[in-house]
Amino acid sequence: MAFAPYNRPVRAAFVGLGRIYDLNVRGYVGNPDVEVVALVDPDPERRAQRQADWPDAATFPSITELAASGVEVDAVESLLPIPLHVEGVEELLQNGWHVNCQKPMCNDLAGARRMLKAAEANDRILRIMENYLFYQPLHKLKAVAESGEIGDIVGYHMKMVGTGLGGWDVPWSSFEWQMEQMKLGRGIMVFDDGWHKLSTAIWLFGPIREVRAWIGNTVIGDPIFLDAPTMITWEHENGVRGGWDITVAPDMYLRSDYYTNDERWEITGSKGFARVNRCTGRGIQQPVMEVYSAGEMRSYHALDDDWGSSFRDSGRHWLNWLQTGDGPLLWSAEEAVDVLRFALAAYESSAAGGIGVDPRQVT
Repeated sequence: MAFAPYNRPVRAAFVGLGRIYDLNVRGYVGNPDVEVVALVDPDPERRAQRQADWPDAATFPSITELAASGVEVDAVESLLPIPLHVEGVEELLQNGWHVNCQKPMCNDLAGARRMLKAAEANDRILRIMENYLFYQPLHKLKAVAESGEIGDIVGYHMKMVGTGLGGWDVPWSSFEWQMEQMKLGRGIMVFDDGWHKLSTAIWLFGPIREVRAWIGNTVIGDPIFLDAPTMITWEHENGVRGGWDITVAPDMYLRSDYYTNDERWEITGSKGFARVNRCTGRGIQQPVMEVYSAGEMRSYHALDDDWGSSFRDSGRHWLNWLQTGDGPLLWSAEEAVDVLRFALAAYESSAAGGIGVDPRQVT
């Protein structure tokens, strides 16, 4: 589309005011590039609670009522539950609003095509936000890998442990939507939270050529299950191979201001390695990033390792982009389809016993 940047503050609406709002709102608070004009959620208590943040914003129980109100909106922060993404985003785009959509994009390629078609038909921008690409320790990890400091990249590994104790309160309504996802075969570890990890892999080393996966199942209660233990391996088109180990430890306490998820990234080069020791939670109490090269370990203590800051910076990036049109969206809807294909290839591989699957061939 021929995007015309705004030369004034962007008039924005939040659609969906649940738990994730507390993170996404950080890019908007105190930001002169935006004016929050509307809040949408079917729950009147949530609307009243969030309007305390934006006293001048109008509130509505539905997108339809916002559209009919006459309130002028340029862009929407779409925080709908995943099963509502396709139809919800279509409706938002059809009203002539640019959309910043929470990940995952949607559950299948048919839905993704509908979203892309709606963006094109209405000449609007659809972005699928990925806050991990704005986590400062991961930015430093990428910079070190590209600098040559640890030599040629020879391997890449991620580890994730979902723990059961600690962290903030999550309303039961959020879990109900996750259970709907589980019924569709889209688990919280591989597909929902896992979207972040697959995104970072593509961001770090580019397109994926082949995926092999063994996706497990841990029953927590009827009908709740977690898609772990899981192993996913892949090869990038540039030859770099990666692996991701997912486990669940339901009785483990993890200190966290957010979700109880222990995450680590490690890149090995021909001359050393670089690793990020934590993200959402506070598991390993070492410096957030360490680099070993030439026989010496260097530690980074001053990087911003508050996971919430990545939401702030992602939101600011989006709002700045709407005023300049400069640089990558991180992610555009087309780029997000590559992440979706990566996830779907993992499911296809696991269902077939771990065979290699080319995500570009997934239909």
